Amino acid sequence: MTMTDNNTKNYRIIFEGLLPEERLHFDEEALTNHSVDETEGLSFMPGVVAEPISVDEVSNLLKAANDNKIPVTAAGARTGLSGGALPVHGGLALSMRKMNKIIEIDEKNHQAIIEPGVITEVLQNTVESKNLFYAVDPASKGSCTLGGNLAENSGGPRAVKYGVTKDWVLNLQVVLADGQIIETGANTLKNSTGYNLTGLMVGSEGTLGIITRATLKLLPLPRFRALMWVPFKSISDACKTVSEIFHAGVMPSALELMERDALLMAQDFTGNYELQLDPQNEAYLLIEVDGFEEASLMPQCERVMPVLERNNAGEVLFAQTASEQEKLWYLRRRIGEAVKAVSIYKEEDTVVPRGCLPELLDSIKRIGEEYGFRTICYGHAGDGNLHVNILKDEMSEEVWAEQIPEAIREIFKKVVQLGGTLSGEHGIGYVQKNYMDIAISHHNLLIQRGIKKVMDPNGILNPGKMFPQLPHETM
Repeated sequence: MTMTDNNTKNYRIIFEGLLPEERLHFDEEALTNHSVDETEGLSFMPGVVAEPISVDEVSNLLKAANDNKIPVTAAGARTGLSGGALPVHGGLALSMRKMNKIIEIDEKNHQAIIEPGVITEVLQNTVESKNLFYAVDPASKGSCTLGGNLAENSGGPRAVKYGVTKDWVLNLQVVLADGQIIETGANTLKNSTGYNLTGLMVGSEGTLGIITRATLKLLPLPRFRALMWVPFKSISDACKTVSEIFHAGVMPSALELMERDALLMAQDFTGNYELQLDPQNEAYLLIEVDGFEEASLMPQCERVMPVLERNNAGEVLFAQTASEQEKLWYLRRRIGEAVKAVSIYKEEDTVVPRGCLPELLDSIKRIGEEYGFRTICYGHAGDGNLHVNILKDEMSEEVWAEQIPEAIREIFKKVVQLGGTLSGEHGIGYVQKNYMDIAISHHNLLIQRGIKKVMDPNGILNPGKMFPQLPHETM
């Protein structure tokens, strides 16, 4: 189908009056700001930017857009890495940033009711002050919004023990494409009443509806943490260590893998060289354990030590104070920005069963040698989620455009062969949609497209995302 082109005059007629003029933007600065996210090198200009502050305003905007077949792309902080918030077909950019209230912290039932524009770290800090815990912690937690986390089913380092966003959601308020408002579940820990629409919405990338409120689970706060910084001369040994830690009966709250080059880039980017990196070490593991009592930490670390010794680990650094731990986490969380500062790059969000990490990493390096590119790998090794950064460096534009997609396809084929899939936490969005056929069968894709058609008959919600374009489609 063909949707309305960006036409400021038409959009003014359609949307003016639905919001106050200070929250409805047609100026070039606002449109340009909402034409990008953190995906490398992509920009698509919307025709209008709207900033609703209530579910009724969202409903009215969607009804008007649906009646006029205008594309709608919701966005929060636009920190995504798959192009999910890019308005690739123009239309209405729906900024949810002003819907940023923490509506209620229910201490008795360990729940939080929030709007989608709340910054993830703001919620974490708010509930922590009440000795409660919200564990989902993406690298951009200080800037990303919970609405974006819900749309992409975000994870983070502590997903290995505490799960990803979907594991924390009880109920959602959602505005459908035609403006209708629904509740997807109930504010209860158990719910076997009908289809799991809550699970369907989380990770749907704004293609099925707009989330305007969420009820999230909380836990009692595990107040104590210990962190182990472990060097390895062999990255293969580091990878093999990961699954063996779990066999030893330890459930880390985080288990991160970093190539030495990734850490060097982070040090150069931040100017922080306090941590000495031995040139002989290829990789490092960051192993965190937590608990409700400080005395519970050391026994967990002690069970890890024999595993490290069997796998030829170097001298282990223990960080027990909050200050020591923050220095290590600071470098880990800045790797993504550091890589971006070094070169144009493409980041793949591969995930495999964690026991397959050694074979995956070997294959990635081999494919890099075959196609002539450098990779920087790091990620959440505890749950098999490896971020693969392919650097352009001095590669020609022609080779970058024509051969790298083939190399990425080879990587994804290996990932699926190992029992994995295309994305662990970044989503499919715009940049990965053409690889969906590798991981998802034709019939499965037809079912998913059918769900999209039922919930969004006119195809206005985040068009051009998640699914490969069919030959007969014009958008």
